Amino acid sequence: MGVRLNLPRADGSLERVTLGDPRGWVVPTAPFRTRVAFAAAHVVADPYGDNTPGAPAVVDWESTLGFRRHLFRHGLGVAEAMDTAQRGMGLDWATTRELVSRSSDEARLAGARIAAGVGTDQLTGPARSVGQVRDAYLEQLEFVESTGAQAILMASRQLAAVARDADDYLRVYSDLLDRADQPVVLHWLGPAFDPVLAGYWGSSEVGDATATVLDLIRSRPEKVDGIKVSLLDADHERGLRAALPTGVRLYTGDDFNYPELIKGEGGHHSDALLGIFAAIAPAAATALAALDEGDEDAYDHALAATVPLSRHIFSAPTYHYKAGIALLSWLTGHQPSFTMVGGLQSARSLPHYAITLELAAAAGLIPDPDLAAHRFARLAAVQGIDLDIQPAGGAR
Repeated sequence: MGVRLNLPRADGSLERVTLGDPRGWVVPTAPFRTRVAFAAAHVVADPYGDNTPGAPAVVDWESTLGFRRHLFRHGLGVAEAMDTAQRGMGLDWATTRELVSRSSDEARLAGARIAAGVGTDQLTGPARSVGQVRDAYLEQLEFVESTGAQAILMASRQLAAVARDADDYLRVYSDLLDRADQPVVLHWLGPAFDPVLAGYWGSSEVGDATATVLDLIRSRPEKVDGIKVSLLDADHERGLRAALPTGVRLYTGDDFNYPELIKGEGGHHSDALLGIFAAIAPAAATALAALDEGDEDAYDHALAATVPLSRHIFSAPTYHYKAGIALLSWLTGHQPSFTMVGGLQSARSLPHYAITLELAAAAGLIPDPDLAAHRFARLAAVQGIDLDIQPAGGAR
């Protein structure tokens, strides 16, 4: 039946919108056969904690781990402690360690796949040398692998600051690959997600940076499970994945073009390591199950309506997409409050959030429209806005 309510627009107006009932999604009963899929999960902040900017993160562990169980139930692996979890934007290293340990335990219980971010964010202040950055990476690599999680070698702000050229990147990453116990996932995060990472891999020219990445992978293909690419450039991703050695995966991090890249063409496809999958887990699971059965029409149908939602959540400034992921987790009943570490729930406007809700409902991703409407009304009431909620078809 759904509900009707007023939603605030950026011009100061209110528009009457209907939140319809959810779609019937497929819950997989076996692992996906044709694609590897990770959802990069967010953390739920404790509303009683001092999660103000610069304060150590205080996490609602029950809700945070419950959300990971939700992803596991939909057949998705979890990419833990990534930028979606606010690494570098409020999640400190001490809390990251606890998060990776707890989530790895949950993955073992569920028989699910987990990978976790390895970075250099335990360093305080500017890095003094490339060697110091390498040692910081190695400390985190040893810890992540000790938990049983697969390592994802995240792009490092500290390395971007001290590396002089491509050779510095190659030396650091070669050492990391040599020391890794299991094949790792490399991580190429573009400046849309983190402006400090402009020029990563030693060049601001994407072609030159790509050549460096390929040199690294080709030198040790047995140590690289794959590379996650988040440049929001589908053509570049297609070119890179075609050039990878046999057996090395391209994990798309393109939250704009993921349906076509995962489906693939010409004998090549991308696997998935996506922040948006955390928000659209039921649709992603339905799509991937359809792809396993060779039903591309059902795959397309499951994901088509999620693209406008994803493009909105990841709109500029892209790095604030985490706020939309956390909002939808709250509106769909996976957490009791809409709070984020670092206070970043304030990173987007109420009209932006209203569109997020509207597009999620249009995609069939709001399991309880009444709950979502009343929770959003509480958010709007703080700003003095009455949403006038009514059952769909009821009188205004």
